[in-house]
Amino acid sequence: MERNDTGCGTLHPPTLHQLGWTEDHAAAFAQYPDHYKPGRVSCRQKTVWEVLTDAGALTATVSGALKRSGQYPAVGDFVVLLDRQETGTSTIVAILPRTSIFSRGEAGPDGTDQVIAANIDTVFIMTAAGHDLNARRTERYLAIAHASGARPVIVINKSDLADDPRTLTEQLATVAAGAPVITLSAANGDGIEHLSPFLSSKTTIALIGSSGVGKSTLINRLLSSAVQETSTIREQDGRGRHTTTVRQLFILPGGAIMIDNPGIREVGLGTAADGMADTFPDITGLACQCRFSDCRHDGEPGCAVQEAVQNGTLAESRLENYRRLMREIAFSQEKAEIGLVRTERKRWKQIAKMGKEISQGKGRW
Repeated sequence: MERNDTGCGTLHPPTLHQLGWTEDHAAAFAQYPDHYKPGRVSCRQKTVWEVLTDAGALTATVSGALKRSGQYPAVGDFVVLLDRQETGTSTIVAILPRTSIFSRGEAGPDGTDQVIAANIDTVFIMTAAGHDLNARRTERYLAIAHASGARPVIVINKSDLADDPRTLTEQLATVAAGAPVITLSAANGDGIEHLSPFLSSKTTIALIGSSGVGKSTLINRLLSSAVQETSTIREQDGRGRHTTTVRQLFILPGGAIMIDNPGIREVGLGTAADGMADTFPDITGLACQCRFSDCRHDGEPGCAVQEAVQNGTLAESRLENYRRLMREIAFSQEKAEIGLVRTERKRWKQIAKMGKEISQGKGRW
């Protein structure tokens, strides 16, 4: 298939079928009249979205109904478009059911999750040799990846900068929990071939990781073209500079679909409790052997998890991070519940105000 620089400023976009359109999508779209058309979001620029359709790429806004519902399309979403040829404008009026939602916790009082990408099959958790290689941060990424419903793959970049590349995999193997760990150099191409099993046609992959780990460099390597801007890391701390500023969808030569994301400074878990069991199967497995079903693994008698730490079969740092992440998730869930109550109160206050205005003969009714 011809390579496509798909994303903002797309040239020669693929068909919806090549973008992963399935019979389920077609069935969900069948309820809409003929003057609506389907598409897949490839890029968002503040208040406008680029959408790929069988007729080509177009720029669209979202409908008032979607805005009021608080639902905004994410890159990777399949959407329903109302294309007004008389005005030359397009509006996204609905989001088709998602097969997976990749999100992270968002800072704020309401504990809401920010959707990073949708309809993802695989998540490449990218890190790099040096300062960024961190087991505890990787566990955070694994939790939100597992919670999304997508398959996580740990990709360690910049193997060419390591004294012994073979040790890179060993550093993260203990926290991978069965997720593949691949070491490569996007700069010179070493190890790139190990990604091939995850790059099958019509498969959607999301790239996540800190700034400077080489996500854009990997995109350029896989496309054999410098479509993404890159920059060097700061020498004093090894941290990267933000070069990718928007989420974009690209089509690789073999037909795989890859979504590049801006570097993430803080990996908020949000309400990703569903991903913890797959991220910490060693701890959740041991927890089944604890004396008490509600054991918090923090001083209770008969705790199999603490016993594993004491006999050296479980790292204390891993248990402590598990506790920390569980506390963070519980706090986020509490904030989310409070946020829902606050939203509901606001809605009823608006309804009461509207009813009062109607009874007084005010407003346009």
